[in-house]
Amino acid sequence: MDLSRLPDDLPAPAADGAADHLAGARLPALGLPATDGSTVTLDTLGPGRTVLYAYPLTGRPGTDLPDDWDAIPGARGCTAEACAFRDHHADLLAAGAAAVYGLSTQDTAYQREAVERLHLPFAMLSDAALAVTRAMDLPTFDAAGRTLLRRLTMVVRDGVVEKVFYPVFPPDRHAAEVLAWLVRTPGS
Repeated sequence: MDLSRLPDDLPAPAADGAADHLAGARLPALGLPATDGSTVTLDTLGPGRTVLYAYPLTGRPGTDLPDDWDAIPGARGCTAEACAFRDHHADLLAAGAAAVYGLSTQDTAYQREAVERLHLPFAMLSDAALAVTRAMDLPTFDAAGRTLLRRLTMVVRDGVVEKVFYPVFPPDRHAAEVLAWLVRTPGS
């Protein structure tokens, strides 16, 4: 299975309003382990804009995905989305993003393998303990006995969520959507 390509018949996630409360929210004072070995404290991301995209889980070659993964609306496409953020990374920074991070409930070691294999120029953050997920009431779903994040992106400006993209579909074109928004909405 080529994880970087999406099947044509993936079901789109519903616009269920599960992330409506996030716009204007201040990020919590919680630190998350990053794949570069650092701890990223969300309320101190620094000045300017940070792109924080949440995804369910990256697949790994030779490892089965949860049963019926492609049938879960919005689940499939994490590798394709990560590669798109990789490919648009320099453009996102040029358009005003100070940093880009991926966020999932996978552990750091699992995420680190994806960062290395996919040559990602940004760190992934692990919320394996669900601390940020609970503190911000991020939308989730359960698969294979695990709580996973629904795909969404927050553009954070000076510690406050300025823009929320939810639902995200198709995930392989989402980084371009975020880039277009940054270009249309310059920061001051």
